[in-house]
Amino acid sequence: MYTQGLDQAGKSDPAGAETKAQLDAFQARVDAEEKIEAKDWMPEAYRRTLIRQISQHAHSEIIGMQPEGNWLTRAPTLKRKAILLAKVQDEAGHGLYLYGAAETLGISRDRMVADLLSGKAKYSSIFNYPTLTWADIGAIGWLVDGAAIMNQIPLCRCSYGPYSRAMVRICKEESFHQRQGYEIMLTLCRGTDEQKAMAQDALNRFWWPSLMMFGPSDAASKHSAQSMAWKIKRFSNDELRQKFIDVTVPQAEYLGLKVPDDKLRFDEETGHYEHSDIDWQEFFDVIAGNGPCNEQRMAKRRKAHDDGAWVREAARAHAAKRAKAAA
Repeated sequence: MYTQGLDQAGKSDPAGAETKAQLDAFQARVDAEEKIEAKDWMPEAYRRTLIRQISQHAHSEIIGMQPEGNWLTRAPTLKRKAILLAKVQDEAGHGLYLYGAAETLGISRDRMVADLLSGKAKYSSIFNYPTLTWADIGAIGWLVDGAAIMNQIPLCRCSYGPYSRAMVRICKEESFHQRQGYEIMLTLCRGTDEQKAMAQDALNRFWWPSLMMFGPSDAASKHSAQSMAWKIKRFSNDELRQKFIDVTVPQAEYLGLKVPDDKLRFDEETGHYEHSDIDWQEFFDVIAGNGPCNEQRMAKRRKAHDDGAWVREAARAHAAKRAKAAA
């Protein structure tokens, strides 16, 4: 979708010799809602912020295939298998779009993957939780993809053009994923008592990790303020989290499920739901690599990377052969 070579003209001075005039002109373009393109001049900090965010987004899409792939052979019907297979395939495509968008900023895909495999790069904490029952696939679609949409729709207006354009298609597909998950939950809640209990259990386990997906509180977030000034982000973590809660609680009520938060209540004055404090220690533990499935997820990703080495070698050999023939 994008190529790394597009970016070379827009690189900032690696020595960091950015003038005030350059920075002011760049911010003026951002404030005027102009799209920054790969060949345009940009501050090095802007470039680094985008590389960090886009590559982590791409890693999350790829790692996120694992918890759902766990149920590809065990989905309850052939139709469910086909839908889930299509969804997992979509996630792989999202990862490719995003790696391509990041490459326009001058970083190679090999470097991004190496950073993931070494543990230097992070991915969304939600994917370090296990999928124990079929209801978990519904909860992931409804809650996890629902939270992703809340995060990602504003990215369609991101100031960096390649990222914003990639997000348009991704958000359309994520919308399908969210509806698919909610339909699974609806089917279970209209089924037997055991099926509804399974849906409730999935909600109990995925509710809080889904809220953590929006990142740390605004007070603890290191990057939000600058990212919002650059219009990479349009809303703060806490704003997006609150919007998600306000939208999702009525959906749970329609299903006949109880959100696992005894302090949850609707405030007529503010028009928002109040909720309990999030266990941020759990969030930071999972991000640090100490979640239920961190080691398992990374072990599988490293094995898949190693098993695919021959494909990469063959692709490079084929490219070299074609280049030689063209020359």
